[in-house]
Amino acid sequence: MPDDRKFLGREGESAAIGFLQAHGFKILETNFRTRAAEIDIIAKDHEILCFIEVKTRRSIKKGLPKESVTPSKQHKIILGASFYLKKHRLLESRVRFDVVEVFEKEGRFEFNLIKNAFQAG
Repeated sequence: MPDDRKFLGREGESAAIGFLQAHGFKILETNFRTRAAEIDIIAKDHEILCFIEVKTRRSIKKGLPKESVTPSKQHKIILGASFYLKKHRLLESRVRFDVVEVFEKEGRFEFNLIKNAFQAG
């Protein structure tokens, strides 16, 4: 990934955290890594534990950001979430998988939160 895309991704994730906090989410962890996957943001939305993938774009020439969260990527996120739930003894928690689309336009960010973007098995 070229440095510009990495920078844009980091900026988008940072902006998404602020957006989520402004909408009542409590951020628990960012960039949670396992051997199988990385989860961008883990947060609580009231009593629901949310595993959130952030996708940032400057244009939609190559499709909407959410379209890059492929079934393969979803599977990896679900595996990472399972590991997190076991590690923190949260197996009885209500969980949700969300995607935050971040659009960068002239130095400003716009957001689209997709709750329940996909489901585990």
